[in-house]
Amino acid sequence: MLDSLTEWITNVIDTLGYAGVGFLVALESVIPVIPSEVVQPLAGFTASQGDANLIVMIIVATTASVVGSCVLYYLSAAYGEERLRALVVRFRFLHISLHDLDRANAWFDRRGAAAVLIGRCVPVIRALISVPAGLRRMNIVRFAVLTALGSLVWNSGLIIAGYHLGENWEQVKTWMEPFQYLVLAVMAVAIVWFVWKRVLSPAPEEDEVTPTETESASRG
Repeated sequence: MLDSLTEWITNVIDTLGYAGVGFLVALESVIPVIPSEVVQPLAGFTASQGDANLIVMIIVATTASVVGSCVLYYLSAAYGEERLRALVVRFRFLHISLHDLDRANAWFDRRGAAAVLIGRCVPVIRALISVPAGLRRMNIVRFAVLTALGSLVWNSGLIIAGYHLGENWEQVKTWMEPFQYLVLAVMAVAIVWFVWKRVLSPAPEEDEVTPTETESASRG
């Protein structure tokens, strides 16, 4: 499946050049299944062949990252936190409470800027970070600037690596795999911990007080 996706990405960039890179990067910012470790290094390889300019490729990719992230931001903002809260109440079997949501919101309100900036440099998280930003309606200018800065670092690294590797640009994907697996492993551990803490681990039983004991205590 990844080979077929890589072939399709290659055809898009070969056919559309800058426009293809912009389209794919914007799409990758909305749908995380588009692998940036394929798109950006291939863009760098294209520039190394003289078919495009390296700096322009980086600018196009970064601009597209901001555009795609803003699309997901506005989709999340349109969905709204009220609907999310209703969803939490409806699916109580997931053991996520409104208190948990409030704590997550409070954390994002305090650390949102760092989360967006750093999150844009982390596989998988880099697209998903737009969701809480949209739900909390983070200032859109601030969000766009932070997204641009984080994306500039990410895109520049991958595109320049592809540029220097030339025909061996696919090595970037191999180098990035351990990092991706690490992120997925951390997410999996977090999910398992949550399930164990909220679902499998029995809650402590409260001592029951009988009416007789209550009356005796009141008389005393």
